Amino acid sequence: MEEQASLGSFAAEHLSPTYPQRAPWGTAQRLRAWQAEALDLYFSLDGPDGVGKGPRDFLAAATPGAGKTTFALRLASELLRRAVVDRIVVVAPTEHLKTQWADAAARASIRLDPAFTNRHAAPSRQYQGVAVTYAQVAVKSSVHERLILDRRTLVILDEVHHGGDALSWGDALRDAYRRATRRLSLSGTPFRSDTAPIPFVEYHPDEHGIRLSRSDYAYGYRRALEDGVVRPVIFMVYAGQMRWRTKTGDEMEAQLGQDNTKDITAQAWRTALDPEGDWIPAVLRSADRRLTEVREQVPDAGGLVIATDQTAARAYATILQQVTGEAPTVVLSDEAEASSRIESFSKDTSRWMVAVRMVSEGVDVPRLSVGVYATSASTPLFFAQAIGRFVRARRRGETASVFLPNVPQLLALAGELERQRDHALDREGSDDEWNAEEDLMDAAERDEKASDALTEEFSYQALGSLAHFDRVLYDGKEFGQLATPGTPEEEEFLGIPGLLEPESVHELLMQRQARQTRRRHEREAREPAGAGEANGQDAVPQALHRTLKEQRQLLNSLVGLYARQSGQPHGSVHAELRRVCGGPAVAQATVAQLQKRIEVLRRRVHS
Repeated sequence: MEEQASLGSFAAEHLSPTYPQRAPWGTAQRLRAWQAEALDLYFSLDGPDGVGKGPRDFLAAATPGAGKTTFALRLASELLRRAVVDRIVVVAPTEHLKTQWADAAARASIRLDPAFTNRHAAPSRQYQGVAVTYAQVAVKSSVHERLILDRRTLVILDEVHHGGDALSWGDALRDAYRRATRRLSLSGTPFRSDTAPIPFVEYHPDEHGIRLSRSDYAYGYRRALEDGVVRPVIFMVYAGQMRWRTKTGDEMEAQLGQDNTKDITAQAWRTALDPEGDWIPAVLRSADRRLTEVREQVPDAGGLVIATDQTAARAYATILQQVTGEAPTVVLSDEAEASSRIESFSKDTSRWMVAVRMVSEGVDVPRLSVGVYATSASTPLFFAQAIGRFVRARRRGETASVFLPNVPQLLALAGELERQRDHALDREGSDDEWNAEEDLMDAAERDEKASDALTEEFSYQALGSLAHFDRVLYDGKEFGQLATPGTPEEEEFLGIPGLLEPESVHELLMQRQARQTRRRHEREAREPAGAGEANGQDAVPQALHRTLKEQRQLLNSLVGLYARQSGQPHGSVHAELRRVCGGPAVAQATVAQLQKRIEVLRRRVHS
């Protein structure tokens, strides 16, 4: 018990709970409550060294931005002080994170070598351990096994879900660290998108026999938000009209966010992200306008655009430079140059960074306040890690604003941000589980097949896109209504103050919603019908009153009525409608295409 009482006095005491930034307002102790609570729990558990000496394996799941690094280094420092271990090994997802861990450890008086490679037999004597990547371990696990056999070692597995990225990775981790003295597993998202088992994680069956991962300590987003440890996130949702040509030559049109099929939703989403259209430039302009508002009160606030691939990232950077007059920082890969660019951006006051995947996980840039989710990735893991880049609190009143395309899967993930998710084995597949990125990858693979190339006359092509502000999501509630970018109606939400008390966010959004409605009514009263279109302005689409299912039912009813009047078979009527209106069969048609056919049939039935 005497040793437990000394937890606040060991070597890492001066490390900030939110390294690399200072603790947020309201943090009175050197350790946050959850960090101290988790440490107390660890040293209350039995282990290989006896009662109350701590377990061999411990999984701590804490929401991104909560301070997992600080907790891990406090624990490492205490295990070194108690002479339980003599060496520290950190396994991180990326090269950049190796350096970040080494920098944080130095502040805790722990010397880690981030330059250790598989060619080295052991770390230099001046170091107490090493920081390596999962890929390094997978290439040559025997090197890393020797490290833990030479000395009593604590292995810290950062974002441990990466241990299930591939069967070979999991096997390599088990081979390398199965005889480690202690293992501390960390995760901001204690689940994976598949059912690959994660090394050193315990699984227990639930009432249905599904084996679920078990966290020894969990600290979720909801509690972190209540504690003031993370910022609240305001999601700015943008819809819009999309047009594209399919590989069969059909021209498609759909509203992003309508009740469409999964395939149409994926293609509309892909069209929205096309830099040649108008959707992405409009959303980037709105996001930059939001960043300007935030920087009025938070001068160093920065923004991050997360792109699907390098080509899109470069194109988005060009658009941002045209919008702002300032070249954004572009991060395209996990290389030394990319790492230095992230570090430079985290320390300066420039406006924007554009990245592919590297900045989605673990990278600390606490000044990020505005994000644009311009990627096709839709797994819960990737989404949670991406949003985690924006929630790291520095001082009271800061909020995060993330711009999302109106895609049902993303909106569902945004609404479930605070829910605790466990990694499940033995999970049965479901048609409802959908990954747009995997769909697009499958489509790309099909494009490469010779048989497809011989039989398909066309390839997918984005033909055009328009953006509309759709609504705001905050704390599971929706605010606002459709508005054209650049109008006062959109400005009501882009102009929300950069510093705002969390308890005031809901009230302010309600006020802005009322003002937006009043502004729209005033504008519509001043303008004659159709004036917006005549002036070249984008007309705001009318809200949908029927779902896709209802539109199909209505069309089929009209087809039946017209078939009886004309004496034509149903199939002939449908074929004629496709010839006149264009588009695919009813099962693949969008709401807009179905509505067009319904209008044609109504005129014929009435005549």
